[in-house]
Amino acid sequence: MEITLHSSVTDILPDFKLGIIEYNNITVGPSPSMLRGRLQLFQESIYFDLKDQQVTDRKGINEWRQVFKSFGKDPSRYRPSSESLYRRIQKENYLSSIHSAVDLNNFFSLQYESPIGIYDSSKLNGPIQITVGSDKEVYTALNGRDISLENLIISKDKSGPFGSPYVDSNRAPVTESTKSALQIIYLPPSLLIEEANKLTESLKNMFIQLHGGNGTHFILTK
Repeated sequence: MEITLHSSVTDILPDFKLGIIEYNNITVGPSPSMLRGRLQLFQESIYFDLKDQQVTDRKGINEWRQVFKSFGKDPSRYRPSSESLYRRIQKENYLSSIHSAVDLNNFFSLQYESPIGIYDSSKLNGPIQITVGSDKEVYTALNGRDISLENLIISKDKSGPFGSPYVDSNRAPVTESTKSALQIIYLPPSLLIEEANKLTESLKNMFIQLHGGNGTHFILTK
C-alpha cells in the first residue's frame, strides 16, 4: 500500500515520523488471558504512578501535546488519544477488553505514550496520504460524534479521511473478521530513527506472535 507524508506536516515538524506496519493473513479474536492480565496490571501501575504526577508530566504525552499545539489545535480540547487513555486510567476507569488487536494497540499506546491507529486494510481505498486536515473536512468518529479535522494530522485515502492521532473514524475499524490491517504509530518527533525502527519492529513482532500471519514495517519520515 502506497503511503506518503505531505509537506504540510513536515514544513511544521521536519522531524515528524510514523511507524507503519502492514499485516496479512492475521486472525483476530478475544484477547488471551495473558494479554488481558498484562493490560490490567499495566493500567494499575499507571494509576498509582499518576497519584504522584500529572498526566502531562509524562514525556511522551507532553511531546504529543506540543505537536497538537504546533498545528494550531488546543490539546486541552483535542487531546491526543494516548493522553485520553491515561486520563481514563487516572480516574480508575480502566480499559475493558475489546478484542486482541485493539487490546494490544492500547497496550503499546500506553507503553509508548503515543497515539496508535489500527485499520482494516480491506476497508481502505487506494494510496494513503498523511496530511493536515482542512476546515471543510469532517468524519464520524468511533464514538459516534462528528469531528472537525481542521488543523489535525490526518490519514486519508481516495474515499477521504479515516484516521488521526486524536480519534479515528468509524469507517475502517479492525474487527474479529479482519484478515489484513494497517497500523500507524505516531512516534514522538524527538525519537531517533534507530529507536523508532526498534519500537515499530517490537510492536510488529508481538502482534504477529499473537495473531499469526505476516507483516512488514518501515519508518515514514521526510
